[in-house]
Amino acid sequence: MSKDSLFGGLPPPVTSQPLPPRSATGAGRGEAASSIPSILSSSAASKRSVADDDSHAGKRVRFKPTTTEATSEQVLEAMAKIASHIGNPGKFPKASKLALQLLESGSVTPATADAFFSILKAAMARPSNAVEASLRRDYQALFVAVHDRLECFTGAQQAQISVWEFWALVGNDFVMDDTFVFSKASGRVRQAIDELPEATDEANIVEEREEKTKDEPIEQGQSEKAVEDAAESDPFGLNAFLPKRSKKEERLKRKLEEEAASKRAQEEAGKLLRERREALLQCLKIAAEYYRLTWAQTIIDILVRHAFDNRAKFSAVHQGAIEKLWASVRDQQVRRKQGKSTTGKLDVTSFERFQEQYSRETISIRRAVGHGGGRSAEQWLG
Repeated sequence: MSKDSLFGGLPPPVTSQPLPPRSATGAGRGEAASSIPSILSSSAASKRSVADDDSHAGKRVRFKPTTTEATSEQVLEAMAKIASHIGNPGKFPKASKLALQLLESGSVTPATADAFFSILKAAMARPSNAVEASLRRDYQALFVAVHDRLECFTGAQQAQISVWEFWALVGNDFVMDDTFVFSKASGRVRQAIDELPEATDEANIVEEREEKTKDEPIEQGQSEKAVEDAAESDPFGLNAFLPKRSKKEERLKRKLEEEAASKRAQEEAGKLLRERREALLQCLKIAAEYYRLTWAQTIIDILVRHAFDNRAKFSAVHQGAIEKLWASVRDQQVRRKQGKSTTGKLDVTSFERFQEQYSRETISIRRAVGHGGGRSAEQWLG
């Protein structure tokens, strides 16, 4: 360098030393320290994902979608299970909801109507259950849905369902605190009474006999006996190998079968008619229980009087019950004309009752009386 150099006399520059390499131990510790949170976070995330998967899986098990259509065999099996439980009043609410699901899902078709009719038959084994306070809503919901699917059932089944509806629907409509519903139910009962035929002496004898033994389960035994008789007639199926009968024997056999079928049809029609009369009488009794309601009294008067005028269409047993109902209604009519209620006290309206109550109250009027009152409500409510 020249003497005139700007950097003359300065010490030589120091060469930059490279930084010492990080020790392997320190690097390992740093990597371990940096990796620990990531490992913990990843393990926690995996646990959360597993827990979420388990919870979702549990939800899928509890709330399994029912989009898959059940086969006819599964539907029939479900109907058989429901029929075995729905006759128990304690199990009826749950069983009826399952039956409703079958109706709403379209599982009740002409092919499965017989099996579903068995459910209804088991539910109405004791028709009085349909008007029980704890069960009436479930019975109403079930038979309203059944009424919407009547086309799936045969004519005989529809006739039986119409009788059950007087218990499950019409009888429970009288319990509603609604003038329109009450009046509509009364009109339906009057129309059904008009459609009844005159009761015969034979029908009276049969009904008196059934009245004594109505609690005995005879239907199932009779049906089982008929099946057994049919099976015993040809237990090994050998009739096909026997020589053919003559035309005369065939005609005789056909005639006997027709007579037996006609007799069964008559018995079923008579039984259905007796059940219809019993259901109508029960509707009359339920309606008469609400005679204490002022708005229902005129409706009940007309209904019971109509039944009394047409009592010849009922059996002798039912006629006695209708005459007692009419006597009770007439007695209460006399009380009403005398200004007394059904309890024997003077009949007053709610307005008159409140008028009497407030006429005895002491009311403080500003600048007129003190806080203690002393001025009765003479001007209140007239």
